[in-house]
Amino acid sequence: MKIENDEDYNFALKRLQEIFDAPIGTPESDEANVLALLIDEYEKQHYPIEAPDPIEAIKIRMEEMNLKQADLITEIGGKSMVSEILNKKRKLTVEMIRNLAVRLNLSAGLLVRDYQLNS
Repeated sequence: MKIENDEDYNFALKRLQEIFDAPIGTPESDEANVLALLIDEYEKQHYPIEAPDPIEAIKIRMEEMNLKQADLITEIGGKSMVSEILNKKRKLTVEMIRNLAVRLNLSAGLLVRDYQLNS
């Protein structure tokens, strides 16, 4: 089977929903595994999800780790600097990116992406 268009995609989603809880080792379970892979590949090609901008990524990770702005003072440098960075009034520096990548376990490649400052 191959998913070539949205009609195939919707059919595959419906079928996967029908057999999702099939016992492992059954033909339906094997079919569900194959369908999941095909659906995933189709979604990556036709419905790509943009990575968040660096500041959004930082905010998401802060929420996941239950961190407050004050918790990033060491990595960014000062309470007002953290606020300016998180409010997109100032760009991240290379040193901040290095520090945040380690502290928040985020890819430096994600943090180095360009983003617009707020006026």
